[in-house]
Amino acid sequence: MEYSVKIDAFEGPLDLLLHLINRYEIDIYDIPMAQITKQYLNFIHTMQQLELDVASEYLVMAATLLAIKSKMLLPKNEETLDEELEFNGDEMEEDPRDELMKRLLEYRKYKEAATHLKEFEQDRSLLYTRPPGNLAQYIPDNRENPISDVSLYDMLGALQQLMKRKKWKEPKLTTVQRQEIPIQQRMEQILEELDKVKGRQSFSSLFPVFERSYIVVTFLAVLELMKNNAITCVQEKNFEDIYIYSMKGVYKDEA
Repeated sequence: MEYSVKIDAFEGPLDLLLHLINRYEIDIYDIPMAQITKQYLNFIHTMQQLELDVASEYLVMAATLLAIKSKMLLPKNEETLDEELEFNGDEMEEDPRDELMKRLLEYRKYKEAATHLKEFEQDRSLLYTRPPGNLAQYIPDNRENPISDVSLYDMLGALQQLMKRKKWKEPKLTTVQRQEIPIQQRMEQILEELDKVKGRQSFSSLFPVFERSYIVVTFLAVLELMKNNAITCVQEKNFEDIYIYSMKGVYKDEA
């Protein structure tokens, strides 16, 4: 049984690039193309391994990054440089990264504006509803520079690191049909596991069976639980393991 799933929450290749720039603390005005291209392709590869439906725009951006990287690697001889200076006067040749940089800056501007508008909306909603109680007992409030807003890219990054540490088990040819776990069943299992460990569990511990079908089902089950507000994900510091928190009981005193 194969899974081909399209995740609507992915906002596009520019969003992924901006995530990588922030994650690796890259200067957006001086993007190291070798590093950003490698990390971008790693994410695409991980998405393909999970059999997620990778939109064509991601592949177009991958080709664009490779083209920019290749152009920057091309050697320039002195004769070519002299001809360019003679043709352009004192102007220097345009950096092949400039167009990408402009697109990223424009995208970041609108993304930040959208974030501010969302914050205003949330603040406004608090005037009419009581904020959830008892959430502090599930999520520690003494974290240093907490990253509580874990994105799908963060989840993929955590899974990417997990794949480096464990061997990917490809299904072997057999005459016996393997029984696949339905996503709904895996969601229930995750919630049951969280109950046993007092509502907190590391993301990596959700994958005791490192097999393609099991990983895909577990990953999609986590995303669905997040979407349904049944769990929340917290990352203490950049590159550290993500922790899953059960939201069960957060609203139990609300009536």
